[in-house]
Amino acid sequence: MTVEKVINNNIVSAYDETGREVVVMGRGIGFGVRAGAVIDNSKIEKVFRIESQGVAEQFKELLANMPLEHAQISNDIISYAKSTLKLKLNQSIYVTLTDHINFAIERYQKGINLENALLWEIKRFYPQEYGLGRYAIDLIRERLHVSLPEDEAGFIALHFVNAEYGTDIRDALHFPNQMKDILDIVTRELGIRLDEGSLHYERFITHVKFLLQRVYRKELLPDEESELAEMMKKKYPKEYACSEKIADYIEEAAGCRLSAEEIMYLSIHIRRIAMAEE
Repeated sequence: MTVEKVINNNIVSAYDETGREVVVMGRGIGFGVRAGAVIDNSKIEKVFRIESQGVAEQFKELLANMPLEHAQISNDIISYAKSTLKLKLNQSIYVTLTDHINFAIERYQKGINLENALLWEIKRFYPQEYGLGRYAIDLIRERLHVSLPEDEAGFIALHFVNAEYGTDIRDALHFPNQMKDILDIVTRELGIRLDEGSLHYERFITHVKFLLQRVYRKELLPDEESELAEMMKKKYPKEYACSEKIADYIEEAAGCRLSAEEIMYLSIHIRRIAMAEE
């Protein structure tokens, strides 16, 4: 690999053997090096191959003024999520999570702690992502001797939610409360208590997560099952009415009206929950 541009002593932009631009990280890898120089392979710790040119430029700009250790620990957390939990993540996670971790450590050093008002909902609806948040703050404490509060585990979890579902982090911030509100509508309209340990509950939660993803990405299912929707409305009027209440809520909260097909699939999942409580 040859150097395209030195970002700082520990980060360079380079061209790999195929001529593709990459970001290379390693202690002292950019020290005293000029454009066109061949990189010493023994100094390479990590090579970032980022598809989006825009994301790559943001990443390089971010790394330019950041301690190497902060970038390394963010990369290790992302690698853990991808290899251990097999998560498919948008490459923007390298920018958003690295920036967040760096800023969280700076806040800690200044004695500033932010309260996460969504922490309980995040733990409830995104347990896997919250587990990653816990892993992250444990790793930061172990490596950097920085004891971030549990609230930060919740914030970090939302960055993974955002990267998984391909939404904006500002949208992901709405998800936990909206999940809670949707469940409240179901329990109120059906007059039941939900068994959070049941398979039907897990399937419903998963469905709603992807529904919210489609809402914020504006990729709702088209109306192709109108006959089935009408059948569900006639056969299970209570469950269908509950789905319509959820559709009204989503329209008010997110400014997006659900298609009839989305409402139908909601009613199918709600019917399964209702059957389990009968």
